[in-house]
Amino acid sequence: MSNLLKDFQVEAKNPSLEARQRWRSSVSIVKNRARRFRMISNLEKLAENDKKRCQIQEKIRVAFYVQKAALQFIDAGARREYKLTDEVRQAGFHVEADELASMVRNHDTRSLTKSGGAEGIAQKLSLSLTEGVRSSELHTREKIYGANRYAEKPARSFLTFVWEALQDVTLIILMVCAVVSIGVGVATEGFPKGMYDGTGILLSIILVVMVTAISDYRQSLQFRDLDREKKKINIQVTRDGNRQEVSIDDLVVGDVVHLSIGDRVPADGVFINGYNVEIDESSLSGESEPSHVNKEKPFLLSGTKVQNGSAKMLVTTVGMRTEWGKLMETLSEGGEDETPLQVKLNGVATIIGKIGLGFAVLTFVVLCVRFVIGKAAAGEISQWSSEDALTLLDYFAIAVTIIVVAVPEGLPLAVTLSLAFAMKQLMRDRALVRHLAACETMGSSTCICTDKTGTLTTNHMVVNKVWICENIKERREENFELNLGEQVKNLLIQAIFQNTGSEVVKDKEGKTQILGSPTERAILEFGLLLGGDVDTQRREHKILKIEPFNSDKKKMSVLTSHSGGKVRAFCKGASEIVLKMCENVLDSSGESVPLSEEKIAAVSEVIEGFASEALRTLCLVYTDLDEAPSGDLPDGGYTLVAVVGIKDPVRPGVREAVKTCQNAGIMVRMVTGDNISTAKAIAKECGILTAGGVAIEGSEFRNLPPHEMRAILPKIQVMARSLPLDKHTLVNNLRKIGEVVAVTGDGTNDAPALHESDIGLAMGIAGTEVAKENADVIIMDDNFATIVNVAKWGRAVYINIQKFVQFQLTVNVVALIINFVSACITGSAPLTAVQLLWVNMIMDTLGALALATEPPNEGLMKRQPIGRTASFITRAMWRNIIGQSIYQLIVLGILNFYGKQILDLNGPDSTAVLNTIIFNSFVFCQVFNEVNSREIEKINVFAGMFSSWVFVAVMTATIGFQLIIVELLGAFASTVPLSWQHWLLCVVIGAISMILAVGLKCIPVESNSHHDGYELLPSGPSDSA
Repeated sequence: MSNLLKDFQVEAKNPSLEARQRWRSSVSIVKNRARRFRMISNLEKLAENDKKRCQIQEKIRVAFYVQKAALQFIDAGARREYKLTDEVRQAGFHVEADELASMVRNHDTRSLTKSGGAEGIAQKLSLSLTEGVRSSELHTREKIYGANRYAEKPARSFLTFVWEALQDVTLIILMVCAVVSIGVGVATEGFPKGMYDGTGILLSIILVVMVTAISDYRQSLQFRDLDREKKKINIQVTRDGNRQEVSIDDLVVGDVVHLSIGDRVPADGVFINGYNVEIDESSLSGESEPSHVNKEKPFLLSGTKVQNGSAKMLVTTVGMRTEWGKLMETLSEGGEDETPLQVKLNGVATIIGKIGLGFAVLTFVVLCVRFVIGKAAAGEISQWSSEDALTLLDYFAIAVTIIVVAVPEGLPLAVTLSLAFAMKQLMRDRALVRHLAACETMGSSTCICTDKTGTLTTNHMVVNKVWICENIKERREENFELNLGEQVKNLLIQAIFQNTGSEVVKDKEGKTQILGSPTERAILEFGLLLGGDVDTQRREHKILKIEPFNSDKKKMSVLTSHSGGKVRAFCKGASEIVLKMCENVLDSSGESVPLSEEKIAAVSEVIEGFASEALRTLCLVYTDLDEAPSGDLPDGGYTLVAVVGIKDPVRPGVREAVKTCQNAGIMVRMVTGDNISTAKAIAKECGILTAGGVAIEGSEFRNLPPHEMRAILPKIQVMARSLPLDKHTLVNNLRKIGEVVAVTGDGTNDAPALHESDIGLAMGIAGTEVAKENADVIIMDDNFATIVNVAKWGRAVYINIQKFVQFQLTVNVVALIINFVSACITGSAPLTAVQLLWVNMIMDTLGALALATEPPNEGLMKRQPIGRTASFITRAMWRNIIGQSIYQLIVLGILNFYGKQILDLNGPDSTAVLNTIIFNSFVFCQVFNEVNSREIEKINVFAGMFSSWVFVAVMTATIGFQLIIVELLGAFASTVPLSWQHWLLCVVIGAISMILAVGLKCIPVESNSHHDGYELLPSGPSDSA
């Protein structure tokens, strides 16, 4: 089978255009192209979108550079004047929406200056830059200036899916046959008897179309909910004088937005204030070089990303008036990238479809030849009647229906159904899957490279210990008793409140709230416990320059004005890095004294002691300067003020989640920026660092020769003091040795590693928008246990599709062979077109609903990951398919050829009764085999069955409708009512397949598996890598 599917292989992530084109061109037999490829990306449309994007980016680039330059030469009097409308004036505003949009779009600094800068625009918009927009004005501003939402394609209606289901070529042919059958039947047999066969086919088609449309429509609603969730982005704004978080959809013109590294600019606006702001405008202009935003270059455009620094922005244009809005409007969706499983099953469907087509043609030819020979033998070869035409039409309808059954259109669509169901359930479990393939790939992951902070730990940090003036002080409940001199205390408070990227604000209830990263919040909370006040510090000392925290430098620095015209630089960061920048240390009197080698050793010992207690250590330092440096802040000459130890407790349940991964053959590696002693302590507490495992620093790892790096890779369990580049290198090399790597990330600099990995997992709480956009899955609660849940659902998707394929192939084989053999021997097919359509619905849409949506069980995490090159249809599946097919063929064959004698059927309706028994037995074989298919290897197929309400509902509906077809719809379905003895016989024939399944599963076909369904695991987690 693998040789036949060589053209149906694509990479799970970033597949090549050649591979995507190759498998599409290899799909030759498709009943309904519109439905089959509905969820698959349209390559022509994607190419068209890329062309449009390039054209729009070129226009925007012209606006950025050419228009901006041209505006310098245009006289102010020649500029367009915007007349204020009565509506704007009556609302209390003094500037038109188009004027604001034009100013920002054209980077018209002259108009901005003329308006009085950001402050002047704020006055025209009737607001204060410190208080922000009033909540009572939101509706008015949205009415005048528009909402921050983009034009979207309207959702597809249910009738659209009905129409799409009707595009099935075989169903169209059957509809034509049905109409002709009704016409000929009424003419020959009269009304209403002549209508039954044709009407039965039409009613069956209507049923198939409605069930298919309902399933597809529900699926589309699930994807629409997921798309809506993907677009949810929150941003910090100042409203009613308070800092608060709102959705970008709720932004209005006049909002004061707070931007930091990794944020996406949510609307067009102008710079109010900020530090070191660099903006990545590549999404709009295509330019890779970041642009600097400041008072001289104050314009910010929606859709761009903050690459560095922090700023406050005044929103001037929202929604469809922004360049980003126009870009979104122009580009239409090209569809979701296909997953490897979808492509593989398209290949399986194509191969089986070709076989089915061959059988259908042979069946039709054999039936026609036998019919002609029969007429010739009767001497009626020259006499043809309308009844003969009706018979030939029935043969054609049977052949077409065989194609309906034989081409398993539902195989690739079952993957989409299963993934949609899994994604919806994961959304409830706080994981947002952004790309379909990620859910599938996660089931094959062999390694998870996880961050520490917030993922393994609670992300609720507190300063637990502090070293200052050569003394260690420990937190007692909510207090620190430091007993410091006034000068030392003042310097410590300055080091805390001056050098921070966070803010202390009041919420609506007047309570103090600290905004910022968990580390910053912990230090500011410590400063507040010491009696510090951020507003007082900011008033007394003006900030001149900020170098924000950088994951490469692992420190943050700030320059402030000081008394006597001097300036003071503060720095804080990774303890061993910042300690090397110090030449002095603060003594108990507040004097700066030299930092001797002995004191450095003593401080290093303190840092090591804190770290061994799983505390994150930071050094707070300062230095006085005569004047502000023109370039970067100094990297030496500092005075050490304090070393703080920050406690971040391990999340409850993490150790168990890590153990679950190790039992499942998934190696968990912790990659952190912390000190190696801190990292080791946390890793041991989580159960990540085991005997024989290696903990290594990023600097040591990146300098290893290639052969040494390859040798040590399988043993690495902890990487400390790592840079984003180290994480990228680790992921890249792990993939080279065959690992399927999932990696977590939250910062902007993690984007390359998230993009490079097989599955990128971004943090929903701590993660930046840049990280989220480069991720495949967003972990909404930042919890490691949620990552394990994604892996479990990924495995469930794969196994569920295997169950469905096993079930459907069994039905395919039996339906094809029984009809073909019967046609060859008896000259008639035991299963009519209507009956085959019902069987098709059982094995296609209903089968997919029942088997492809089963929730995961705990046993899934007690087996090895599915390998990249593993055969999808396993030996165990072939064993089950062949065994069940042989049984069904033998039973149905005996009934077909010897049924009347065995069951003692006599009378004019004996043939009708026998055919009904064959049909009923065949359906019950499928019902019980569907239960068998719940487990491919395990004998107990009932475990968890009643917890899957979808499966139970499908089984109940199938049996109920089968009862109705046989007992009440005989005129349309060519059946007759059966006695209770015959019903019991049909059920027993079906039930025997369950006993057969137990016997089949005891036949060993895999060398490393058992009939309980679990594969042998290595002796320990270190071996499993």
